[in-house]
Amino acid sequence: MKLLNTLILSTVLGTGILNAQKADMIITNGKITTMDDKNPEVQAVAIKDHKILQTGTNAQILKLKSSNTKVIDAEGNRVIPGLFDSHLHVIRGGRFYNTELRWDGVKSLKRALEMLKEQAQRTPKGQWVRVIGGWNEYQFEEKRLPTLAEINEATGNVPTFVMYLYGKAWLNKAGLKELNINGETPNPAQGLIEKDSNGDPTGLLVAEPNAFILYSTLAKLPELKEEEKINSTLQYMTELNRLGVTAVMDAGGGFQNFPDDYGTTDKLNKEGKITVRLPYYLFAQKKGSELADYTKWIGMVEIDDHGHNDFNEIDYHVNGGGENLVSDGADFENFLFPRPELPATMEKNMEEVVSLLVKNKWPFRIHATYNESITRFLNVIEEVNKETPLNGLVWFIDHAETITEDNMKRIKAMGGGIAIQHRMAYQGESFIHRYGKKPALASPPVKKMLEMGIPVGLGTDGTRVASYNPWVALYWITTGKTIGGNQVMGKENTLDRKTALSLSTYGGYELIKDYQKGKIQKGYFADLTILDKDYFTVNDEEIKNITSKLTIVDGKVVYGDETYKTVAPAPLPVIPDWSPVKYYGGYQTK
Repeated sequence: MKLLNTLILSTVLGTGILNAQKADMIITNGKITTMDDKNPEVQAVAIKDHKILQTGTNAQILKLKSSNTKVIDAEGNRVIPGLFDSHLHVIRGGRFYNTELRWDGVKSLKRALEMLKEQAQRTPKGQWVRVIGGWNEYQFEEKRLPTLAEINEATGNVPTFVMYLYGKAWLNKAGLKELNINGETPNPAQGLIEKDSNGDPTGLLVAEPNAFILYSTLAKLPELKEEEKINSTLQYMTELNRLGVTAVMDAGGGFQNFPDDYGTTDKLNKEGKITVRLPYYLFAQKKGSELADYTKWIGMVEIDDHGHNDFNEIDYHVNGGGENLVSDGADFENFLFPRPELPATMEKNMEEVVSLLVKNKWPFRIHATYNESITRFLNVIEEVNKETPLNGLVWFIDHAETITEDNMKRIKAMGGGIAIQHRMAYQGESFIHRYGKKPALASPPVKKMLEMGIPVGLGTDGTRVASYNPWVALYWITTGKTIGGNQVMGKENTLDRKTALSLSTYGGYELIKDYQKGKIQKGYFADLTILDKDYFTVNDEEIKNITSKLTIVDGKVVYGDETYKTVAPAPLPVIPDWSPVKYYGGYQTK
């Protein structure tokens, strides 16, 4: 009997060891770009327990198949690591996504105005039509902006708000009436409510250069119900998954208050429904109380290494402070107006906050467009570093369009990084109109950053100042062209496609010193996407139109097109019924 029990135990243990080596999922027949220099392209990949188990040929990987293994045929398509957007506003963007009519990608102003008219006809009383960023006039065949007369004609008595980058916005007549904006309404600081010859508001709101007038007006518009916000956030994350995005560093943003405005994603996280990795940063909102806010938040939140847990805690956590640390450091990227001169009080106020963060080992990021502002920010960080050494703490500058080599050296010396975005794809023409062609040729100077060995991540800064589509960022940085097709970045400063892809995959993770993600390599977390077009062989213009056929996050399928509908989650119906997303979806292709 004892011998029999021993044999049974040995058989059970042997079977357990054997199954432990078998894959949960296998992808075969792919052109798989691993981003692993030792093994750059393979045919198949095996996934087990959230991670890459092995890569190799079909024959090698199918040996890891068991009766329970899910096998997915890539059908010869390109497979890449999931994209990591190192600067995007998912938490805020998700709350409003279902309310927004997206003009991202629309080819003509005629079509944009048709969409505006159609949406006005279905928008119920008490709600607004909203076009919130991600577009510009150069993408349109007509190469011009809409007029207020056209907006009013298309929308009639339905309140409407159309925002253009961080520069200006249009309110139709019904919107002015709804918000009670009249000839006596005062201009906010650094903002203009344009008046006609009779002193009445025209409907044009201008950031001069502060975007507060745009944000504060937008904040007065009605929000969705809680159930609708949940749906809206899920729809937005699915849209990102459709584009191959598997992770995002959320940069907070204006009018995104912690913890109140994080309730939707908190709930989704507890229910295991978040479909992108989502480390997020806390953005100080109110001038004069930034130090108090960060002191409070440090007492509420513990920053640690956030090792992997179950899917319902998939990298959803506070990752640090920023991108705005103090209001005095607001360095607006509105190229329709001159560079803002930061107040003399900035250094003292920022030093207090940065010192607090460094002493408590909180990573931080700083929004900085102009080199002049970056110089002053680095002066502050260097002073803090003398008092409390950074000692490898994660910190980086966001945007850095006009940074100089001297300031890059200073960032490198203190172990910092730089997160760049495709804002010049949307504002390149405006930049040239103000500063000329030559300064635009290397704005930002990403090639020099990489030559100097500075960690660099690529992102979008969607949804307001630019589109959330990461393929536009990859198009821009590999061609140097704007969405209007204008050559803004010098071709000598553009990146080859593989280097560019590295900044959208493992490069973003190296920015925050997370070295187990962003590659299809044994031991790395299993985030990957099967593409509908081959990124490495399509012509330049087709890069913008790439989407995912299948997206996997943490070893689980989160999105699939018609080809993979049997292995992917079913599409979630859009609510409310009048939502533009129900009728148009997200990023447009016509």
